[in-house]
Amino acid sequence: MPTYDYRCGACGHEFEAFQSITAKPLRKCPECGHNTLSRLIGTGGGIIFKGSGFYQTDYRTESYRKAAQADKSPASTPKDTAKKPATDKPKKTAKAGSDKRKAG
Repeated sequence: MPTYDYRCGACGHEFEAFQSITAKPLRKCPECGHNTLSRLIGTGGGIIFKGSGFYQTDYRTESYRKAAQADKSPASTPKDTAKKPATDKPKKTAKAGSDKRKAG
């Protein structure tokens, strides 16, 4: 719930009120009793996220966490399989006479 700033138009009293977003603005000043309160427009309080990594771990299912952990662990390769050699590209051969210039 946000905190709103108010100022009385009659006596100039300023104060903060902790209210729900859906609550109606206050009208009666607690100091002078006049119905001249107005809600001040301010920057408001920013949302503060505390804790490290809340977005990664909160609200995740157990199956998601297990899958994420499996992705992080290095994949084990079987020892009996050998690495495949890189595919050989066909070698380019020069056409006969293409590099030679005719002497003239």
